[in-house]
Amino acid sequence: MIVKTLFDYMDLSSWLLLGFALLLLLDLVRNRRPHNFPPGPWAMPFVGNIFTEINDKSLAKLAQEYGPVFSLRRGSDRMVFITGYKTVKEALVTQLDSFIARPIIPLFHVTFKGIGIAMSNGYMWKIQRKFANIHLRHFGAGQRSLENYIKVESNYLCEAFKEEQGRPFNPHYTLTNAVGNIIASVVFGHRYEYNDNSYRRILELDNEAVLLAGSGLSHLQLYDVFPGLMEHLPGPHQTIHSNYKQIVKFLTEEIEKHQEDWDPDNPRDYIDVYLAEMEKKKDDPQAGFNTEVLVVCTLDLIEAGTETVATTLRWALLYMMHYPEIQKKVQEEIDREVGQSRQPVLADRPNMPYTDAVIHEVQRHGNIVPLGFPRMANKDTTLGGYFIPKGTVVATSLGSVLSDKNEWETPEKFNPEHFLDSEGKFLKRDAFLPFSAGKRVCLGEHLAKLELFLFFSSLLQRFTFSAVDGKLPSMQAVMGFTYSPQEFEMLAIPR
Repeated sequence: MIVKTLFDYMDLSSWLLLGFALLLLLDLVRNRRPHNFPPGPWAMPFVGNIFTEINDKSLAKLAQEYGPVFSLRRGSDRMVFITGYKTVKEALVTQLDSFIARPIIPLFHVTFKGIGIAMSNGYMWKIQRKFANIHLRHFGAGQRSLENYIKVESNYLCEAFKEEQGRPFNPHYTLTNAVGNIIASVVFGHRYEYNDNSYRRILELDNEAVLLAGSGLSHLQLYDVFPGLMEHLPGPHQTIHSNYKQIVKFLTEEIEKHQEDWDPDNPRDYIDVYLAEMEKKKDDPQAGFNTEVLVVCTLDLIEAGTETVATTLRWALLYMMHYPEIQKKVQEEIDREVGQSRQPVLADRPNMPYTDAVIHEVQRHGNIVPLGFPRMANKDTTLGGYFIPKGTVVATSLGSVLSDKNEWETPEKFNPEHFLDSEGKFLKRDAFLPFSAGKRVCLGEHLAKLELFLFFSSLLQRFTFSAVDGKLPSMQAVMGFTYSPQEFEMLAIPR
């Protein structure tokens, strides 16, 4: 009787209101914070904290309020953020095996599919990463050494700058092409001319995807929460997917060319040795040696070996324009230790502490990859006194490490003295973690260090960089997956 009366009394709006209340109650029950889980701000029903900006400033404020380990909610999933050198070190180094897994990130899963190197886990990740480490080093031997590749490309880069004849120009894609040519030489067995429009288009597509993917837009966070729904709606995620499809097509065509004239007895590059491994590992499908994984591995290597180093070099030139006195000191050291009769080589680096310090400070202050790449707790663990269950997505704020007030004398100031001792010798700093740390440390760290020293010292040996009409470009970063400079023009005056 009571139920019938209730049914008679309630109209459609009442039923909708009741349904919403029940869904709200269900959301509150399902998403109660686990016991002793890292604290965080209040989350909106259903969507969580997707409207909370994720950048260095907002994370610093949250860390100040909730401590170095805190959490945000995206939909029904909670994500833990780890900030400050001591806590990040505890997570990545002290607890070496606690945060080595990769979570599924819907925005990237469409392209990377949880395979390859960067986004895979378990047995496949171990085998693929080991294979890449061994064979990237193999193609860095003898006349095909990484150093030799970079020296040759540095000459091409300097000639391209020289052709500008002291006129204003934007160095963005010339630098990106030069850096990309190093990993292309190793992976594809050849470089691309700077006027190659097809390769230039690939670099532009990748740059756009990198900028959009890390822009912190709530739209993209919504995609990670509701991928099935958002896949049918317009937005920046569609641009990212379209760009990656075109890049994958380009890489697939390169691999097909290799397959057509492949000689297993005469491997030319990384793709060739991978094709050979596919034959050897036919009986071990879990290792993932197949064409689909090769495409993703190649994409992993190209992205890791291009965008971050090229962005760092752009920051380096921008800092030299803003700090001409530092640029002059670098040039004086190059003139003293190398001169003008030959190129700088890796063996010069120990004798060029100031140049090395400037490069490191560009990486620190430029804060190129502030959040690193998300990880996942692969077992129940405790961090900073809080319980983090297995499967929890974790982000380590590398930006907070590189600007930790307890580790750096002047964290907000561009100051190469951070990496020099009282005698002017190069000083290693434990809190210098631009490549992350632990078992998921950047695969391309060794190559990146070579490129930054050789490209930067070659450019400063041959040119002085200055602003156009004395108007210094902005130092305000563009927030994407990497922090990059705004587009700028400069003058490269031959010395």
